[in-house]
Amino acid sequence: MTSFDAVLFDLDGTLIENDQSGEDIYAGAFAAADADRFGDPSDLWSALDGPPDPDDPESYLTTGFERVATKYGRTVDAEALARGFIETVDHTAVSFLPGANVALDAARTHAHVGLVTNGPERRQSVKLDALDLADAFDVVVYAGDMPRRKPHPDPFERALDELDVGAHASLHVGNSLEYDVGGAQDAGLDAAWCPDDPDSDFDTGTYSPEYVLSSLHEFTDILG
Repeated sequence: MTSFDAVLFDLDGTLIENDQSGEDIYAGAFAAADADRFGDPSDLWSALDGPPDPDDPESYLTTGFERVATKYGRTVDAEALARGFIETVDHTAVSFLPGANVALDAARTHAHVGLVTNGPERRQSVKLDALDLADAFDVVVYAGDMPRRKPHPDPFERALDELDVGAHASLHVGNSLEYDVGGAQDAGLDAAWCPDDPDSDFDTGTYSPEYVLSSLHEFTDILG
């Protein structure tokens, strides 16, 4: 049994998922832009560099669509496709990932609970409202509105400062090795990694999370 004074959670891909498929959003971008379809969502995902810039997602997606168009030898209005993509995404169409409620309830029983998400408040708060999570956390840090986002230590440190808890007595739970595991450990927290693919071989590469979870149902094992 491990005792923590604070447990911080990531949001997207950790506690919740978007109910829209990548195919629906990709197709919606072309429909909104009134453009003939080419490529697949996987082409766009592989063309994007790192996570989106919360302050300028349109430019981020525009670059991705330009690269996909080049791959397929097409000339398109990549900015229109990027706008169409953004317009198609419904941020209220979200649901809990398996074990999320169980993990949150267990965390609240044992410790202060916080949320550290790289998205901006304008986008992430509607997801919390959609799932009645607005009051589920003792602190919420929207790192997308900060000068530095995860994996920088600042978002983790802000959450712990507001909770008045030390990093050595805290745990962060997330699905990204780089942003959640690496970021939390750089800030002095323990890290629990819950990968996107529960059937993966759990190859952590150069990262060494203190805990590896096949689903959030296993989170209660950490707290006993």
